[in-house]
Amino acid sequence: MDKKEALKQIKEDDFFSLGDDVDEKLQGDKEVVLAAVKKDGLDLDYADEKLQGDKEVVLTAVKQDGNALAYADKKLKADKEVVLAAVKSNGNAIIDATDKLQVDKEVVLAAVKQDGLALEYVSEKLKGDKEVVLAAVKQ
Repeated sequence: MDKKEALKQIKEDDFFSLGDDVDEKLQGDKEVVLAAVKKDGLDLDYADEKLQGDKEVVLTAVKQDGNALAYADKKLKADKEVVLAAVKSNGNAIIDATDKLQVDKEVVLAAVKQDGLALEYVSEKLKGDKEVVLAAVKQ
């Protein structure tokens, strides 16, 4: 499959997957990967490592599905903007953030406001923070 056909398939096929439907060359093509992760963020898993470290690609993926953070490069798991986008999409994505961001109150609040059960993955200190716990319970 060439690039043009891959882009067409991504648009038209709800079950398209970077892992099943394209060769490695296209998994390293930023335009193809961006189109795929815009539709299914978890396709980041099949993207070339270089693109798993590309902030634009990863932000697109985590905004579509916060769980895509699991497939991001380590440096982006430490990027507050990326992690905030991920936890706003899926609060439980905080589990894939760096320890430093798991104790960042802004990130933790965003996570528990999206999914109160994300409280399970935050630091003990913030589990005792009234504002954080109230936000989790309200959710």
